[in-house]
Amino acid sequence: MSISPASISYDDFARVDIRAGTVLRAEPYAEARKPSIKLWIDFGPELGTKKTSARIARHYAPETLIGRQVAAVVNFPPRQIGKFMSEVLVLGFPDADGEVVLIAPDQDVPNGGRLF
Repeated sequence: MSISPASISYDDFARVDIRAGTVLRAEPYAEARKPSIKLWIDFGPELGTKKTSARIARHYAPETLIGRQVAAVVNFPPRQIGKFMSEVLVLGFPDADGEVVLIAPDQDVPNGGRLF
């Protein structure tokens, strides 16, 4: 049985602000319930640096993320994740085991570039 996604309008999609950014800093989030990494991401001069925590420790070590571009939703309200305030939602797809694999541009793009 397959699940059919709900239909949305283009206007609905356009309200989700997805931007490219470059990871400036990454460190393990030892206090998280599930293995996570804290990220500080540069989204360019308009948005600046935003932070988040992501459950990506299965596939990524913090030092391998520095300088990597990622895609993130930047217009969700901040969310408290334990003792850490997450300001953006980094995007990825689940692998066969349900672990997150990050999505990113396949070529360098300016930080803050918006998905369209």
